[in-house]
Amino acid sequence: MNLTILGCYAATPRTMTNPTSQVLEMKNRMFLIDCGEGTQVQLRKHKLKFSRINHVFISHLHGDHFYGLIGLISTFSLLNRQADLHVYGPKGVKEVTLLQLRLSASWTSYNLYFHELDSKEPQVVFEDEKVIVSTIPLKHRVYTNGYLFQEKTGDRKLNLDAVKQYGIETCYYNKIKSGSDMKLEDGRIINNELLTFDPYPPKSYAFCSDTMYDETIISLIRDVDVLYHESTFLESEQHLCEKTMHSTAKQAATIALKANAKNLILGHFSTRYGAIEPFKEEAETIFANTQLADDGKLFEFN
Repeated sequence: MNLTILGCYAATPRTMTNPTSQVLEMKNRMFLIDCGEGTQVQLRKHKLKFSRINHVFISHLHGDHFYGLIGLISTFSLLNRQADLHVYGPKGVKEVTLLQLRLSASWTSYNLYFHELDSKEPQVVFEDEKVIVSTIPLKHRVYTNGYLFQEKTGDRKLNLDAVKQYGIETCYYNKIKSGSDMKLEDGRIINNELLTFDPYPPKSYAFCSDTMYDETIISLIRDVDVLYHESTFLESEQHLCEKTMHSTAKQAATIALKANAKNLILGHFSTRYGAIEPFKEEAETIFANTQLADDGKLFEFN
């Protein structure tokens, strides 16, 4: 599981920072999460293939989280994209996107599907044979969802020494990895546990931006491998959290601690601050395994 931060700063783009956007690579799938201005430039800069993006997840309709979407959709057409594109986001994302496409006479060369959300309860929005994605309802000034990405348990790992010992042919390997016992030519039944190892533990990633401190999400993200949680403010500006419905670094760390997360990544930093290191310092007083997002940073979780 790899996470590339394309942008992680709040509000307006700057020459050296970008608003929220990130790419999650999980089980050979590439998911784009939020799409602030400059997203497609960042994709090019970090050599992430446009053609691998088939699913875009938008948390809410504030500009720093989706103003790059129409540009990316248009560029896909200019590149003669043919593969379907699925966009998940709040009700209204379809209307605003199609209006821009209609007024610019820029209809896509590919099928564009919108999955609009309005439920305030968690729901599954994407599922295939390897990954499941659910919403995490958040508390912000407009309707907002985070997203929980979970790997499904994979095939068992083949014990090559064991299968060779029993003389099992390679044509049976996939059947064995799927969990089946093996019947030998002499009639013996070899239990699958003797031929395989347990699969790798499935990974999970929770994206929570933007939101005020809200303990109701803890049950939804409990034991998550990686939690990305917004940390717009330091404690010195905690008084702004209620008005803006954002969080501090310490509040994000508290959520990570109570949810028993394995890793915490802080992001969505207010551009009022000259440096982001103090966010980590404050969070680590509560949750030790804290890391800072930054534009272009790659996180690898194996």
